[in-house]
Amino acid sequence: MVATTRSKANGTITKVLGASRAGVTKRTKSSSAGGKKAVSTRKKSTQIPAAGVVEERPASPHGTNAPLIAPQANSTAVLQIRRHAPATTNTILDLATAHLLSVDSSLKSLIESHPCEIFSAEGLAEPINPFQNLVSGIISQQVSGAAARTIKSRFIALFTPTPTCPQPFFPTPEMIVACPNDNLRSAGLSGRKAEYVVSLAEHFIDGTLSPEVLSTAPDAEVIERLTKVRGIGNWSAEMFLMFGLKRMDVFSTGDLGIQRGMASHFGKNVAKLKAGGKGKWKYMSEADMLRLSEGFRPYRSLFMWYMWRASHVSVEALTEDSGAGKGKGKGKPGAKAKKA
Repeated sequence: MVATTRSKANGTITKVLGASRAGVTKRTKSSSAGGKKAVSTRKKSTQIPAAGVVEERPASPHGTNAPLIAPQANSTAVLQIRRHAPATTNTILDLATAHLLSVDSSLKSLIESHPCEIFSAEGLAEPINPFQNLVSGIISQQVSGAAARTIKSRFIALFTPTPTCPQPFFPTPEMIVACPNDNLRSAGLSGRKAEYVVSLAEHFIDGTLSPEVLSTAPDAEVIERLTKVRGIGNWSAEMFLMFGLKRMDVFSTGDLGIQRGMASHFGKNVAKLKAGGKGKWKYMSEADMLRLSEGFRPYRSLFMWYMWRASHVSVEALTEDSGAGKGKGKGKPGAKAKKA
């Protein structure tokens, strides 16, 4: 079965490949209309594409560029088919870099020293299970990377894969909702994190969050839907848009590393600001951050990447789980991440 749905928000078309009733539950007119010639009767594979296979696809600064994997059993990837896309996955990083340099040529040394892999052709080819990434982010809240990996491994081990589950295995939302809270906590999750994970699973089950929504909805709508989940705040949602969905015009004024990087890049004495800071002080006001970043549209995600580099912040913790889930409030990766 092949179903297509058009997004009024950005004019993209989403193609749902081989989705069973256990996967995408909303049927479109094109998938239910009679008399249509079947595109294919062969069951689509739920395997993640082999590493090293990079297929050039249309890409856009105004939407999701990551191929998404539906988290339910019997479901496969949900991919976008864009019409009149301004770039491809092989060219969009070059276009974005050229735009940044046209706005601010002083970024050249940062760009040459720190290649951005997440928006490279290889980075954009990586299939993303949005549910898995968001769960991983919740698990990672307020713990070290090593502890998060251990808890995640124990968490996955609580569940038994079925023959129809996508591989590599990660529990489906339905499995998690059916799991007793005490079992979830036995993997190392706190009581609150167990509640957060269940809340997230419920939002995927009821359709508030789905690969289709995450592929086609505007940034503001995705953030609104994500922040309805307990344990996910604005910063967490913004990081997921950038590192998980590979959206290229995300900008977070609540990130301490971005504040510090912008202050340094635009000529402020960061050490003096820090030494004189009292109470809830900031390296730079949100109004100034928005004003100075405006010219970098529609590639502000890439601009953020280089502002992290300007403040010597490692983003490894974010790229490992594709962002999301560092707490309900504003995140501060610059204050917690390892120095590069």
